[in-house]
Amino acid sequence: MEYLEFELPIKELQEKYEQACVIGEESEVDVSDTCKQIEKKLRETKKDIYKNLNAWQRVQLSRHPNRPYTLDYINNICKDSFLELHGDRNFGDDKAMIGGLGKIKDQSFMFIGQQKGFNTKTRQYRNFGMANPEGYRKALRLMKKAEKFNIPVVCFVDTPGAFPGLEAEERGQGEAIARNIYEMTQLEVPIIVVIIGEGASGGALGIGVGDRVLMLENTWYSVISPESCSSILWRSWEHKETAAEALKLTADDMKSLKLIDKIVNEPIGGAHSDKDKTYKIVSKAILETFEELKNLSPEELVEKRIEKYVGMGELKER
Repeated sequence: MEYLEFELPIKELQEKYEQACVIGEESEVDVSDTCKQIEKKLRETKKDIYKNLNAWQRVQLSRHPNRPYTLDYINNICKDSFLELHGDRNFGDDKAMIGGLGKIKDQSFMFIGQQKGFNTKTRQYRNFGMANPEGYRKALRLMKKAEKFNIPVVCFVDTPGAFPGLEAEERGQGEAIARNIYEMTQLEVPIIVVIIGEGASGGALGIGVGDRVLMLENTWYSVISPESCSSILWRSWEHKETAAEALKLTADDMKSLKLIDKIVNEPIGGAHSDKDKTYKIVSKAILETFEELKNLSPEELVEKRIEKYVGMGELKER
C-alpha cells in the first residue's frame, strides 16, 4: 500500500496495529485491548484526515497509483459482458481512449473513457491517458453507433489533457474535440459522464458533455492543472497548492457552481482503499441516473442538454 504525504499518520498507526497483532500471535501476551485502542484511533484518524482534505490533497488522491482506472470500472461493473471496439475508421486505434458495449444488470450501455497505465510499459502504451485526435474520433464513432441502436452512453473521464504533440495538432486535435462537443449536444440518447480521476482541459471536455455529469468525491475538473496554472502565473510549480485552491476544481466547488449534477461519495481513504465497494457505488449511481433519463424523448434530451450548457456561467444583473 502506497501512502501520500498527508496519509503518513495513518501509515504509522497501521504499522503499530500490525506489530501489536504479530506480538499477540507470537507470544502468550494478551494484546487484544491494545489492538482495539489502536484500531479505534486509526478509524478516527482516517475520518479526521479524509473529511478535511484541501484542494491539492484531493488532486493527489485523484492521481494515486492504486486508484482504479476506466477499464477497472468497466470490467468489474460489466463482469464478462464488455466487448471492446477499436479504431476511428480513418487513421488508427488510440490506446489512450477505449470504448465498447457492456451491460449493467440487464441494461446495455456504450462505455467510453480515457485509460491510463499502471506501470512504465503500460503508461507508454496508453500514452499516459492523453488521447490523440483519432481517440476522440473513435469515441464519436461509438457514440453515433450507440445512437443508431438507441443505447445510452457512459463516459469515464480520467485524463491530464489531450495529447499536445505536433503530430496530434497536424491531425486536427482541436477540431476533433470541438466536433465531439458539438455532436454530443445533439446526441439523441442519454449521456452519463462520470469523472473518476483527473478531468483536465479539452481532453476531458471531448467526452464530457452529458445529460448528467457525476464526480467522484476525490477527483478534479478544471480548464488547467494546478501545476500548469502555477507555472504560467508564477513561472514555477512551487505554487501548485495555491493554484489548486484558486481554480475551484474539487467536486464540492463544481457542485456549488452548478457545473456538475452529483457528487459520488468514495469509501473513506479514497476509491483505491476499497475498490470493490467503489465499483458498486459507481454502478448504482449510473443505474439511478439512467432511471431519471430513460423516459425522456430524444427531443427532450437534446433540448434539456442544450439548456443546461447554455445556462452555465450566466450572470443576472440586479
